[in-house]
Amino acid sequence: MRIVEKPRPEQAPSTLAVVGRYVLRPEIFAELATTLRGSGGEIQLTDAIARRVPQREVIVRRFTGTRFDCGSKQGFLAANMALGRKMGLVA
Repeated sequence: MRIVEKPRPEQAPSTLAVVGRYVLRPEIFAELATTLRGSGGEIQLTDAIARRVPQREVIVRRFTGTRFDCGSKQGFLAANMALGRKMGLVA
């Protein structure tokens, strides 16, 4: 298993994405303290998590559904429209 922060589509190791919330062991803070700056020049939680994979401290759960990028205006609007349609509030 590999986890990569915001890879370019041609460099992505799979078509899977990390969404939702994390439950992390306290050891992640030591990893963050020694994690070099990554994507965007920032220290990435994703990189610290990737370093915990060999210790078998990362558990994942696959689910099926629709993912929306709510970090963009378009994604946020699409998520709200989908919810509105599901609730019968939007045609």
